[in-house]
Amino acid sequence: MNKALIIIKSPGIGDLQILLSNIHHISREIGRPVSILAQKNTKAKAVFANDKQHVDEVIDLGRKDFFNIINKIKARKFDQAYIYSDSIRLYAIARLSNISRIYHYPFFSKKGKNFYKTAQEFTEGILQRKINSASKIYWDKDDIEKTKIKYNITNEVKNYIIAPSASGKNKIWPTNNFIRLIEDLNKKHPSKFFIAAGPDDKNLVKEIMDSSMGKRCVSLCNLTIEEIIPILASCNVGISNDTGFGHLAANLNVNVLMIFCSSPCNYGLWNENIKIILPIGETIESFIGYNANANHKISFDEVLKKSIELIS
Repeated sequence: MNKALIIIKSPGIGDLQILLSNIHHISREIGRPVSILAQKNTKAKAVFANDKQHVDEVIDLGRKDFFNIINKIKARKFDQAYIYSDSIRLYAIARLSNISRIYHYPFFSKKGKNFYKTAQEFTEGILQRKINSASKIYWDKDDIEKTKIKYNITNEVKNYIIAPSASGKNKIWPTNNFIRLIEDLNKKHPSKFFIAAGPDDKNLVKEIMDSSMGKRCVSLCNLTIEEIIPILASCNVGISNDTGFGHLAANLNVNVLMIFCSSPCNYGLWNENIKIILPIGETIESFIGYNANANHKISFDEVLKKSIELIS
């Protein structure tokens, strides 16, 4: 029957994007769509809304509803599960749900490991072949065209995604730098800037919208992910902190300049659409992240130069 459940512990939108290729490869291997068990914060229901060939259902993974989840899963009669975690709790959920074949990371093994490589090696070990870590989000082309009309996204200007937020202050490039960057990019080419951030980051977005460049910007703060995805897909380039909107854009085939202030830069190596900016003096080999002052050690000139290169 090959009815499969993929279980994801990581709560972020970006984490789901990094795992997307693994999900697609497993679905193709078993020859049918899979079901996903994931936390709401991953926005998996929105991401897979137009991807029924690979994912037929997304089940919410609550943090405390252990037995409720088991009842949900048991009723669906899965015969195999793939757990992208070393969590004993998630393994117990799968085992108590009468799933006979369970693939999972070795327990207590994930600490300090490369997130995307660990997932890729896990999948490759199961499938016994190499896979490409990059993938894509499937979205309705008519919806994208309607979105372009609604937001007046045309080729007459350059259309940028700007993602100024992140999960943690040390991961955020100062907002005044983003404002300065927008000013300089607009001088180079007449441009339109879509500011991608969640409702909790309205203050960051307000700084940009209240600046002299606010008239060239569109805030996406109050939109759903379903509304944001076709906007991202319509843009030319993304400039982003290490945040979920940047990873979403990369899977929508947008070239993204991702600024790594204080998070491991291996989170940017999974997709060739992502170009990495590191603090001054750091290299991919040397930079391990979690530097409290690194967000002030990003070269503005380098960000500007690479942004222009991407848009040209």
